[in-house]
Amino acid sequence: MSGPYVIRGSVVLPEAELVWRFSRSSGPGGQHVNTSDSQVELRFDLGKTQALPQVWKERALERLAGRLAGGVLSVRASEHRSQWRNRETAAVRLAALLAEATAPPPKQRRKSRIPRGINERRLREKKQRGDTKRGRSGRGWD
Repeated sequence: MSGPYVIRGSVVLPEAELVWRFSRSSGPGGQHVNTSDSQVELRFDLGKTQALPQVWKERALERLAGRLAGGVLSVRASEHRSQWRNRETAAVRLAALLAEATAPPPKQRRKSRIPRGINERRLREKKQRGDTKRGRSGRGWD
């Protein structure tokens, strides 16, 4: 592993709470394919972790409810041929998933009035376009 994976701010994925599982990747391969376990499954128990602040934990449990199995978040990676690169990919993917799930909700949009000048300018330009188009007709050229 290349180091601590930052979720957001000073909060990082705790290495002790990560559970790794390796298996053979599917798909075509060569002589090496039947002997290497390059597919990586990374599991993180979101329900029992103490690494996340309580507010973040509740937010993540709510937003990731469809992806959780018994409070455990699971991520797989099998894009690369080496187990090490798949481990990196899975850890980065898990950190990004948790960062997105623990992000604060966006600020509420406040309604604002359209300034009167903008509306008047729009109507004035619309009138000018209409006059231009009306002037293109051949009426009154006799």
